[in-house]
Amino acid sequence: MEMSWEQSVTYSINTVYLLFSAYLVFVMQLGFAMLCAGSVRAKNAMNIMLTNVVDAVVGSISYYLFGFAFAFVAGITSGSIAERTQFSAYLVFSFFLSGFVYPVVAHWVWSSSGWLSASSTNPLFASGAIDFAGSGVVHMVGAVAGFWGALIEGPRVGRFDAFGKPVPMRGHNATLVVLGTFLLWFGWFGFNPGSFDKILVAYPSTTNQGNWTAIGRTAVTTTLAGSTAGIVTLFGRRLLVGHWDALDVCNGVLGGFVAITSGCAVVEPWAAIVCGFFSAWVLIGLNIVVMKLNFDDPLEATQLHGGCGAWGLIFTGLFAKEEFVIQAYEAGDTSVVRPYGLFMGGGWGLLGCQVIELLVIVGWVSVTMGPIFYAQHRLGILRISVEEEIAGLDISSHGGYAYNTHQEENQPRFYADYMRMHGHS
Repeated sequence: MEMSWEQSVTYSINTVYLLFSAYLVFVMQLGFAMLCAGSVRAKNAMNIMLTNVVDAVVGSISYYLFGFAFAFVAGITSGSIAERTQFSAYLVFSFFLSGFVYPVVAHWVWSSSGWLSASSTNPLFASGAIDFAGSGVVHMVGAVAGFWGALIEGPRVGRFDAFGKPVPMRGHNATLVVLGTFLLWFGWFGFNPGSFDKILVAYPSTTNQGNWTAIGRTAVTTTLAGSTAGIVTLFGRRLLVGHWDALDVCNGVLGGFVAITSGCAVVEPWAAIVCGFFSAWVLIGLNIVVMKLNFDDPLEATQLHGGCGAWGLIFTGLFAKEEFVIQAYEAGDTSVVRPYGLFMGGGWGLLGCQVIELLVIVGWVSVTMGPIFYAQHRLGILRISVEEEIAGLDISSHGGYAYNTHQEENQPRFYADYMRMHGHS
């Protein structure tokens, strides 16, 4: 049967909207690359930028072969184990994470046949887990994988002194960190609103509302959560350390975005402010805890994507609004009854699903990625040598520094100099 002209226009507009959202999401890869590059020391800038390129090429191929869409989680993991990981080991876990671990979680939560899916015909607890754009599916998956990698590898050389006190190892370029943050902010407008995938869906109970109104609200909740988290982090860190820190604010903003990603389409704007406020303190608190435990994550990826992602799942279970849940998952059909946020009077069903999603992600990624990292560690192919780490991955593995004028810690400038220094002819 041929489509009518009106149907053709509708499909065309929805396709353009979906493609434009995908383009914005791909910009996030550039944002991650800039954020990572600025957050590591200059002698490792080329390495971390290469791993971000590999995220795109290896992730897309492995996802094409073994998954059902394009994956975008491995960049989170690479940040956790930056500055001390062998590149060959990175290729292995990136392929496995993108091609197998992430697709399984995505199927559970996002497929209409997934056992945790809110779109299922028979959802768990009559609700299913609401993880609209992926606080758990995307961010927690990458963060839990990164946690195991960082834990098994151990901290970078010199990160903690002989008494276990942290030694500052700040990234070399704050400008790139800020640029990466704004690129990620830009991309998040495709990441969250774009998860509707169709814009021309009219709600049957109204004459002037449809997905386009929910999409606009989703952009607002995303902005409010990130902005609130940023300003709370600014003042919170000022109270703790005594100065204003732009890099802390950048991570705070990203933490707010990560947290709201789960419930962005189903909460009121005022609730997004609540989400951002608490996500800032989750990040600040976890950063204090990991320093006391001598856990080293150069980009705070485990704390940011894992901690704030977990808070985002719980937040959705508490604050999801019934009307918005119906809009997002039932195309506005008000004859359908669904559980919603506990604090909004919707009972325990949705919150129970959110907690289950959180637990199964931690469990699944741990039992799959933990052994991968541990096996590489036991085989001696996970971490680089102390000499290579001190010299920097750029000179020891990639032929030279990212910056021609760079010479850090009196290290050699070229690969040949590095080889001669270590007794190779």
